[in-house]
Order: sequence, then structure tokens, then C-alpha cells
Amino acid sequence: MSQNKNMSRKDYKKKDKKKKNPNKGGAGKWIKRIILTFVTLLLLAIVAGGALFTYYASNAPEMTEEDLLGTFSSELVDMNGNVFYTLGGESRDYANASEYPQVMIDAMTAIEDQRFEEHMGIDPIGIARAAIGYVTNRGQIVGGGSTITQQLVKLSVFSTLKEDQTLERKAQEAWLAIQLERQLSKEQILTLYMNKIHMAGNVYGISTAAEEYYGKHVSELELHEAALFAGMAQAPNRYDPYVNPETAKKRRDVVINVMRDEGHITAEQAEEAKAIPIDEGLVDRSQEDSNALVFEAYLDTVIKEVEEKTEFNPSTAGLTIYTNLDMEAQEQVYEVMHSEDINWTNEEIQSAVSLVEADTGKVRALGGGRNRESVRSHNHALETKAVGSTMKPLSTYGPAIEYLQYSTYHQVDDSEYTEPNTNWSPRNYDRQFKGQMSMREALVDSRNVPAAKIMNEDLEVSQVEEFLSNVGIEDTTITPQSSINGNMSPLQLAASYAPFANGGNYTEPYTVERIVTQDGQEIDLTPQTNQAMSDYTAYMITDMLKGVVSNFNSTVGIPGLPQAGKTGTTNFTEEQLEELGYPSGSVPDSWYVGYTSNYSLSVWVGYANNRDGYLSFEDGSRNIPRLIYRDVMQYVSEGLDNPDWTQPSSVTQVAVEDGTNPAQLPGPNTPASNIVTELFVAGTEPSEQSTQFGEELDAPTGLTAEYDEEADELSITWDEYSLQNEDEEVSYQLTVGGESTTLSTTDYSVSEPPSGPLTITLAVSAYGNTGPTTSISVTIPEREEEEEEDEEDETEVEEEIEEPEDEEEEPVDEEPDTEEPNDEGTPPEEPEEEEEDPDDEEPEEDENNGTPPSDDEDNTDSEDTE
Repeated sequence: MSQNKNMSRKDYKKKDKKKKNPNKGGAGKWIKRIILTFVTLLLLAIVAGGALFTYYASNAPEMTEEDLLGTFSSELVDMNGNVFYTLGGESRDYANASEYPQVMIDAMTAIEDQRFEEHMGIDPIGIARAAIGYVTNRGQIVGGGSTITQQLVKLSVFSTLKEDQTLERKAQEAWLAIQLERQLSKEQILTLYMNKIHMAGNVYGISTAAEEYYGKHVSELELHEAALFAGMAQAPNRYDPYVNPETAKKRRDVVINVMRDEGHITAEQAEEAKAIPIDEGLVDRSQEDSNALVFEAYLDTVIKEVEEKTEFNPSTAGLTIYTNLDMEAQEQVYEVMHSEDINWTNEEIQSAVSLVEADTGKVRALGGGRNRESVRSHNHALETKAVGSTMKPLSTYGPAIEYLQYSTYHQVDDSEYTEPNTNWSPRNYDRQFKGQMSMREALVDSRNVPAAKIMNEDLEVSQVEEFLSNVGIEDTTITPQSSINGNMSPLQLAASYAPFANGGNYTEPYTVERIVTQDGQEIDLTPQTNQAMSDYTAYMITDMLKGVVSNFNSTVGIPGLPQAGKTGTTNFTEEQLEELGYPSGSVPDSWYVGYTSNYSLSVWVGYANNRDGYLSFEDGSRNIPRLIYRDVMQYVSEGLDNPDWTQPSSVTQVAVEDGTNPAQLPGPNTPASNIVTELFVAGTEPSEQSTQFGEELDAPTGLTAEYDEEADELSITWDEYSLQNEDEEVSYQLTVGGESTTLSTTDYSVSEPPSGPLTITLAVSAYGNTGPTTSISVTIPEREEEEEEDEEDETEVEEEIEEPEDEEEEPVDEEPDTEEPNDEGTPPEEPEEEEEDPDDEEPEEDENNGTPPSDDEDNTDSEDTE
């Protein structure tokens, strides 16, 4: 109490203030609760993790001494049964623990496993990091965490592929690593590891690398050399000093710095080692390795294929690998890709070539890049790239024929277009629009707008996805731009075009036919062949793509070889052109994919990095893919039967009138220049005939004529003529007794027609043409007045009156009916009878007793007289 009384006013206020804070105790309780909850969850996670680890570990494979020590070479056999490469064992030299210098041991443990001497085979911190990576990266382990012991287990038992680095595999590695640490010493584990790791190309083990890279025994390695090898363990091909010297030096220097920081070397030693050029002491490549560069892309693909399809490591499993390699074709690919006859604009320009057998899917040759310096370097043949317009037959025209049964004539409007959902407005390569055109013309001329309209307006997304999946292009997100571009590897592109060449069947491209294990087990790796499309789709696409070959005959044409193909180009954006300083018309990639009845061949040319350069027509670099294609395809086609494609019964060839929409058959007057021959799926052929240039005119019907004697009038009538084209006007050409007239009505009258037989003909006129005639004949009876006049004319004579010379001549009528008697009453003399004029004679009746002549008689034989 005294203390309370002696409190200062300030202390009292503080105490009072504390009493007035009702939330203070509540906050503490919440903190305790959070901590308790976190601890509880952590314990549960540990328990769950432990249970999961135990489950995974229980399913771990057995690890034998053979797994750790066995190193058996695998032989690769080409299509002719010749061994062309030995992978693994023969390029692996073993070194005992005593042969490895301390500098190599220090370098390896410093960069790979700094706690190697202390841990029991696993690094808990690394495992935690791997677990977090598993959660945040959808089931894939990202980042380190593996100890040297775990890496040895992985190299001995498990696959090294990134997609296989799952949490289950990581747990099994850890379990086996713990077991291994109980059986072997640290020195044994490290020695096994350094003898087993891949050192780029076909080099395995540091002892082998010492001989291959520096021509010395492993015991003689110096600091900078040991640091290089230790650094390469993480990514051997990436840090290959022959291929990527700058990258290799950076990695080597990182190892040197870590060794310095760990106290293995002094700062001075570190600086001296880093100052040594990365290529110092490197020996020239052996002739064997130089030869291997010819097929290095194929070798890389074989190894990856075996790893993906089996559980074997081809570098250590002692397999006999039977491949589909055509060594002669492979050598040709290599020579063409390095030919001085091609104007390679610089050393940075790259290329990739993929040759696939059309019927089987067998990969016969691969070119992974130019100017390679080591085996298993970057393989452009397997790298996914934008393929430009080579996508159009796959995403647009193929599905349109397959599912909509479009003909090669199907009309599409090449005019300004904006895709409504994305507001994407495609442009054509010439920045122009050509209006209505056939699907054939749109594909051959590689028009972007027609392709975009067909895919986005006519086709369903599911149809596009299904067609692409059928030709091996899966997991592709379809966008409006998919109509004119897509992403594929050169190998995938060649394989996807093969169904067009073989009638519609797809086989996944494969380099390995079968493998035989050490114990004689044979494993067939031949993929299944499936029908990807109808035979009519394959044939009609091929028929259209022949036009591309014709257009580029100067660069891809091969005399006597039926072939089809498609060009492809990708483009820089306007922003990229400005940023990179490239001229307008520059492009990053150029493609050509073509095929015969035997092979499908794709070629890509471009740069690994857009900053390395561009392609253009000015320097000819955009044409390089076609030149490579021609040289390779001509070589592999020599001596083979290369038949043209046979039109299947599911396809009909029809002549149609160009410009009609929908397609119509030519009319009788369609000019030859307006008739095109196109392909239709059987049963969808056009049946209607075009009337644009007129239709076949028939003779009119219903022609009749009636004579009204009382009115002395001839009335002529006929049936109205109907045209297919109701907008076209019809006129009638009527001829009556040699007199012709043009009419638009279906009747006509003739007043006071001439008597006697009368022929009437009628024809229809339309489209500027006149059809066949129909005719009738009528006889107009003689009129009574005409008969009397005729009789008088026959008896009428002119009397010549002789007057006396001395008498004045009396006037006479010009046409007197009779002579007047003279003054003497003497009758006049009878005049001499004149010859009758034939024109004044009445017509004689013919043998038919006056029946008018038939239509085919000459009307001049029955001319009327007047």
C-alpha cells in the first residue's frame, strides 16, 4: 500500500492505462493458439510425411552390386545391320580412390555436397526444399537437395529424366542412399560416383574425361581442370568446353570460388586458376568423335527414345539397339547442311532436317544443327518451334475436307476479316485481298485470311483438335491463330505430313525398332500405325500441295519425281523489328516440308537467338530450306520406284465453271478458259449446270398458224419458253415466207399473206445465242379477184393501130380493155399472140395433189405469183 501511495502520477497513469486495455490478454491467447495450431499442423505434416516416405520406400527397387559397378557398352546398329556407334563402356576408364587427387575430391564435394562427410546419405534441408518444390510445381521436383550418395543411386538405378523426378522417386532415392551409406564407406561412394557421372558426349567418368579432354591421367589433374569437371556434373552438355566455352568457364569459376570459400584453396590460387583460358590444354577431338558428328542428332534421339520407352540407361545397360538409320541418307544430310554451295549468310545461322519414311514412320536421317563440335549437343530437330503456314493443311484444310467434305474448289472470300472473339485481324503476305477464290488457290498461294475464316467460322474446335491429335500433335491449345501457325519440332512436322503421302495413316516417328538386352531379351519398340484421316482427305490435300511444288519448281522441282509440299514462314512483330534494327521483310524462321510416295522431309532454317540474325529474300537465306530439301530428297529418291498417287474411289474429278458459288457444271457456252477441274468427295459432286454464259436452248414448242379468209389474216402462236435463269430475257426469231422479225411475245399476225404454200420457222434467242428452229407450212388459198384479173391478163392484148400517114394519130388509152371499132365499122384486126411470161403462170400442182411441201423441201420451188 505504501508503494502504491508513493507512486508518481505518471506511474499511476501507466498502471491505470494497462488496466483499461481489455484486449491485451486476448491477443496473447490468440498468439498462443496460432503457435499451438502451427505446431500441431507441423507434427501432423511430419507424421503424414513419414508415413508417405515409408510407403514409397517400401516400393523401392533393389540395388545390386552390378548396378553400382556394372558398366556395359551398348551397340547401335543401322538399318543395314552395321554397328555405327558404341555407347558407354568403351569410353569409360576406372580409377581407384587412390588415383583421384585431393583437388578433384575437394572440387566435387564443394560444389555438389558440402556436408558429404557428415550426413548419413540424405540432406534433410535438401529434402525439405525438394518437397516444397513438389507442391509448388505440380508434382515435379525442382532444384537440388540430392547428396552425392543419392546421385549415385539415381545413376545406378533410376532414370535421369526430369519428368521422372517425382516425390516418390526422391523418397526411394533417399531410402536407398541411407542403405548404401551403411554398406560402403564415404571414399567408396565418392569413387563410384566420379567413375560413373556423364561428362558430355560419349564420355563417362572423370578418369575418362581426363584422357579425352586433357590427354592425361586423372591423378595429374590441376585445379582449373578439376573445377571444370566438378562443374560439368550438373549439366554435362551445357558446360562442355568444346561447345559452350563461355558458359563452361563461368561454371568452372563458380566452382573455384566455392572451393576458396570452403577453405580448400587460397584466394591467390583461386585468381590464378580463374585467369587460365578455358580451352588451355584441351586436346583436339579424335577422328571417331568427328565422324560421330555426322549422326550426332540421330544418336541423341536414339538415347532419348530408349530412355523414354524403357527403364534402361543405354549408356550402361549393355544393349544392342537396332535403329532405322540410313547412314547414306544421314551423310547426305550432314554434307548439305555444311555445303559451301549454299549461301549461308554467317556462322550463326542454324538448320534442322528430318527424314521420315512415309509408310512406316521410321526416321531415316536427322540433322540437329550446323557447325557442331561435340556429340549430343543442342538438337534442333527435336526442339519445338513456330512452323508458320506449314500448319494450314493440318489445322484448317485437312479438317475441312475430312469433316465438312469440302472440295478443292470450295469458295472462300479473301477479304478483310476480324475474328469476333479476339478481334484478331489476319493479314496476307502481300497485304492485299483477292476476293472470292477456291480453297485450292487459297492454300497454294498461302493466303492467311481464307484459312482463318475456314477454321474459325466453319470448323468446330473439337474437329481441329481431333485432326491434329490423329497426326501426332497433342496437348495443343487451339486459338484463332492456329489456322495459320503452330508449334512443332521438325521431326514432328515431317511425321504429321506422312499421312498425306501414304493415304491417311499415322505412325509415331521412331528411331529404334527393337533392343536386345544382355540376357537375350528382345523388346519391340515399333509403334502402332493408326488411320489418321480418310483416303480422300490425304489425296485431295496432296493434289493441292502439288501446286506449291509447281510454283517453286526452280528451287524444289526434281524432274520425274511426283511430290507435294508447303512453305512456312514466321514473322517478327513491328516492335521486334524496331528493337533489333532489322529491315522490313526480315523473318526469324523459314520452313519447307515436302513429301513423295516414299518419304516425308521437313527443313527448318533460322537462328537459335533472334539477336543473332534474320532471314531475307535479298541474301537468299529464306530460300535455303527449299535448296536443302531438293538436294536431300533427290538423293534419297534415286533408284527407287517413285509412283504418283492414285486417285481413290472416294474422290471424283469434276469440271466446273470457275467463279460459280456453290460449284456448278459448265454450261454449253462456257468458255474453256472458265472451266477448271477440281476434286470432290464422291457423292458431293455438283449437279446443277451454270447459266452464266448461257444454257442449252431447245427448239420452241406449240408453233401453230391459222388463216382467217374473211379477214385475210394469218395468226401465228407458240408456247412461252422458260429459261433456268429467270433473270435472262428471251426473244423469238420468227420467219414467215422469207421475211424475219424479232419478237418478245408469243404471237404474231400477217395481214394479206401471199397465197399459196407458206413456210413459218421459229427459234429462241437468249444469252446472245439462238437455238434450233421449229417450222410449219401452211397454204394460203387463192383469192377470187386475183383469179379474174389473171384471166383478163391472159387474154389481154395490145392492138397496134395503123393510121394513114397523112392523118393525125388519135390518142389511145394506155391499157384499153378492148379495141374500139373504126369509123367504117370494120372490126379490128386480131393482135398477134405474145409469149407467156413464166412469172405470170399459175403454179402447177405437184405430185401430192396440191399438198404443201414438207419442212425440209426447198421453198423456192413453190414461189407464189402475183
